[in-house]
Amino acid sequence: MSIFPRISLKPEVTEYLKSVFLNKEVLAAVGHQEAEHRFHKLLTCLSHPPLYTCVRASIHLAPLEEIRQQLGEELRKVSDVSVQILPHPRITDVLLLPVDGPRPVKQLSSEVVVGAQCGSAVLRGAHVFAPGILASPKYMKAGDVVSVFSDLEGRCTRGATGFQGKKVFVGNGVAEMDRSTIFCTDEGIGVRMVEPLYRSPSFDGVLPSLVFLQNLPSVVVGHVLGPLPGERILDMCAAPGGKTCHIAALMGDQGEVIALDRIRNKIDRICQNAQMLHLQSVKAYCFNSTQAVSSDPAQETEGPPFAPESFDRVLLDAPCSGLGQRPNMANTWSLKEICSYQPLQRKLFHAAVRLLKKGGVLVYSTCTVTLAENEEQVAWALDTFPCISLEPQEPHIGAEGMPGAGLPPEHLRLLQRFSPELSWEQTETTTPFCRGADSDTIGFFIAKFLKN
Repeated sequence: MSIFPRISLKPEVTEYLKSVFLNKEVLAAVGHQEAEHRFHKLLTCLSHPPLYTCVRASIHLAPLEEIRQQLGEELRKVSDVSVQILPHPRITDVLLLPVDGPRPVKQLSSEVVVGAQCGSAVLRGAHVFAPGILASPKYMKAGDVVSVFSDLEGRCTRGATGFQGKKVFVGNGVAEMDRSTIFCTDEGIGVRMVEPLYRSPSFDGVLPSLVFLQNLPSVVVGHVLGPLPGERILDMCAAPGGKTCHIAALMGDQGEVIALDRIRNKIDRICQNAQMLHLQSVKAYCFNSTQAVSSDPAQETEGPPFAPESFDRVLLDAPCSGLGQRPNMANTWSLKEICSYQPLQRKLFHAAVRLLKKGGVLVYSTCTVTLAENEEQVAWALDTFPCISLEPQEPHIGAEGMPGAGLPPEHLRLLQRFSPELSWEQTETTTPFCRGADSDTIGFFIAKFLKN
């Protein structure tokens, strides 16, 4: 159900995306009217949260049903609302919690304005932390009940007492701090949400070693990679470590998972997540993955760079424009920024192919919806590297690849594109579970290659 305006983008970006979703191959396949309808649905659904909150269960530590029962007990302690927890019918380590919303919540006269990123987090069950607050009433005290609004265009000045710009209502909450404290601290909950427009449980401190919040397509990636015990696996762009830890768990923590990322504090986060999930097989290094191939084939150091053909499987979850993330009410990037990722992705792909053993598996994924970063990269890779071929994916619960990059139908069927616009507004509460949970996700793309 649409209650928010379409995602706010720069006009040049909107036109670019329109040219992507109304390309000649798509028009030939579905017709102009259907293609345009899908494009407008995409812009609308991106500003709304998915139907389900997805939790990856640590079934390397406990059985799924035991985790499901424990999670239900913990959530009942922190919420007065009964929460339904459903096992995914095909993915053995996934639990899904239906999101309750949009709910009829009355707006109040006392308003707090938060940044767009904070507003999106509220729509997925978070409280409002002090650093996310931009404006609050002049005399707001702890205990005051307030309405929370998200600043769509990033124009609200931090510290303001009000804001008349473009904003959307996300729910009501209770101030946990006085105004004077909020703007003098960089930590702590500023507003505790009590009547969110979309009700989804907060997982702060809830069973940290047994449940891990992760979007459903991101969990699918680990299964598609198919890691086996005893293998050596590389996660090239690993932060914050959700997929890294999932790979290690799928291997039964037997083998070696190397995680690389360019930013030091992100490496710390990967190590923290691995420790929290009791995983010993993860080794994380601060390193630029484009330079991860050693020029000395005889080199046998533990860390990067690595000798060619030294990994059984490689995950390239590439840096991307992130246009599939939901909910996202506003994106202020220019077209130049949106289109800047393709060269980096190709440099990383070159390194990935060189590092992969013959007979090894490479999985490429993004959380964006453009052709240039998805199907066009697949077409380029198949032309550039005769040694690789596309492989079927299991599970394959998303749609097939989008036409527009010149790929034949048999290749498009091997790709997995999570396209929420294909079913959005049809996924009512009466919709069969599988269809709603598997289709109303973030926008995401997965390709699986075999090195021959």
